[in-house]
Amino acid sequence: MVVGLGCEKLTVDKLLKEDEINEENVVILQNEKGFEAMVDKLMEVAEKKLKILNKRKREELPLSELCIGMQCGGSDAFSGVSANPAAGYAADMLVQGGATVMFSEVTEVRDGVHYIARRCVDQATCDKLAKEMKWYDHYLEEGEVDRSANPTPGNKKGGLCNIVEKAMGSIAKSGTSPIVEVLSPAELPAKKGLIFAATPASDIVCGPCQLASGITLQVFMTGRGTPYGLAAAPVIKVCSRNELKEQWGDLIDVNAGPVATGESDIETVGTDLFNKILRVASGEEKSAAEKYELHNDLCIFNPAPIT
Repeated sequence: MVVGLGCEKLTVDKLLKEDEINEENVVILQNEKGFEAMVDKLMEVAEKKLKILNKRKREELPLSELCIGMQCGGSDAFSGVSANPAAGYAADMLVQGGATVMFSEVTEVRDGVHYIARRCVDQATCDKLAKEMKWYDHYLEEGEVDRSANPTPGNKKGGLCNIVEKAMGSIAKSGTSPIVEVLSPAELPAKKGLIFAATPASDIVCGPCQLASGITLQVFMTGRGTPYGLAAAPVIKVCSRNELKEQWGDLIDVNAGPVATGESDIETVGTDLFNKILRVASGEEKSAAEKYELHNDLCIFNPAPIT
């Protein structure tokens, strides 16, 4: 359902295919006779859509139908030691099972990009990676900021010293699988496997960009905590420290803290996370973000520099 005023630069034909542009899918407010007519038309079209949605039923699908987003925010010094490597282990399991996994955040891989470039499956994929890095460097330069503005003051309180250190931890959430494709922000994937989606690092921008690229569930690693969430996809929270799980027990779904204390290991927590992903994606469980309906605004991009 597309709603427009009628004078936008983003026209309906840029969003829908020609055979999709009809009264069943599109409401142009300037075509209606008054405010009440606008509301009536919106409700009429929405009601038809809801009747179709209400007929949906769960059906068993293969793992290859899953598209999982990996993101981290509110990171600390343990994120790259426990939570992100555990997520990377789960990512490898998903890819081996035929699923698609996206990891993102340009400035949080930029200073370790040579490590992920080595994992690109071919020269074209590597060239696309270099192109996205170059574009973002120019974007920051035009905004007269430097990527060293990331990590944030909160990250530094958590023990992260600089963006290079943060990048090493951030890349860990991608696991070890070959990178089959690189996407521009909000671009749809054409392949299955591990994908780098070149989004900004901001949680509330990266998440919606991954949604636009088709994720069905997101795994979110944090060291210091954040009530981040998405309305259109479940978000599973993974913490890096036992202390955060104790502090925010009702917001954290998986605790990777025992990896840092030596009580567990990456393989065990990664496998637990993999199973959690399957249960949440199957509707057997709800993540905390789903339970509490933690939904951020959808910010696809921001003209101001996002480091």
